Amino acid sequence: MKNTPQNNFAFWAIALLLTALFSCQNKAEVPVQIEATSPPITQDTLPPPPPLPFDTVVIPYDVTIGCLFDFLDSLVVKYDTLAPYPVSEYLMVRANPWLIDSLENTDYYRLKEKGVFNYDNRLLVVMHEGDTFLIPNEIKARELLRKMENTVLDINIPEFKLRIVEDGDTIYTFPVRVGQNRKRYLFATDRVTDLRTRTGKGTIDRISKDPFFRDPVDGRMFNITKRDDNKKTRMPLIPWIEPKLNGRRTGQMIHPTSNPKSVGKAYSNGCIGTKEADAWRIYYYAPLGTKVVIRYDLEVINEQGDTLRLKDVYKNSLTRIDE
Repeated sequence: MKNTPQNNFAFWAIALLLTALFSCQNKAEVPVQIEATSPPITQDTLPPPPPLPFDTVVIPYDVTIGCLFDFLDSLVVKYDTLAPYPVSEYLMVRANPWLIDSLENTDYYRLKEKGVFNYDNRLLVVMHEGDTFLIPNEIKARELLRKMENTVLDINIPEFKLRIVEDGDTIYTFPVRVGQNRKRYLFATDRVTDLRTRTGKGTIDRISKDPFFRDPVDGRMFNITKRDDNKKTRMPLIPWIEPKLNGRRTGQMIHPTSNPKSVGKAYSNGCIGTKEADAWRIYYYAPLGTKVVIRYDLEVINEQGDTLRLKDVYKNSLTRIDE
């Protein structure tokens, strides 16, 4: 065969084709090793699914603040005999924190910021038909009960602050108003009374879910309040709580005020006043028996670690105010 350019081209083309095929066969025969960067996922290595609740309640109708406590009480009666732990209103609500959020958002002034005027908070819906309300399983319930047993309300008078302390850590801080630095006659005590908020240690000893309202100065009953915006509304339905300090109750309540402009001041007749929204959260974190400390510390440490000297709102009265 003559050595022509066409023949040379054909020869080299066949040679290249055979080389490629041989190379591919060799590569196919060599096992490919991939270095594992993490262990393979198997059924044994998957994290366990979260435990299911003891039960799930589908809210059958819209629940307003005016009906809230009756609705919760009905759940307590039902599940306290079924669940393997003591059931309470506080435990159920703490297991459903969205309800506290819903209650906070019924604050008159929060609604006002949204352009809503509310005359009576009893008519506001806080649980909607079709919402789900979880009854916690035993693991979750025991965890919440332990936290509740290790909760302290800490109030520092000259700082105008109430803290919720859980397991030694402050989880919430709220501004408050405290008692005035003066004495006046009060109908409630039938004597001239020192209005300064008393200090001491104790526990929450009484709650009032539907408090009645009486002017402590003249004893007049009322259920209408004048707000900071000069509008009048019905007194809101928000629970009040009362501590027993140093072994006795003095009528010094922790309760919401309808006039939050007074928060951060020595303004009350001795009670500790909070914003409406804050009062709901304080209530559900402070059931009966919760530890309470009311102190008068003028030196505090801020978040940056600096020591601050507070104004002495009771004017050099450094003795314990527990008379």
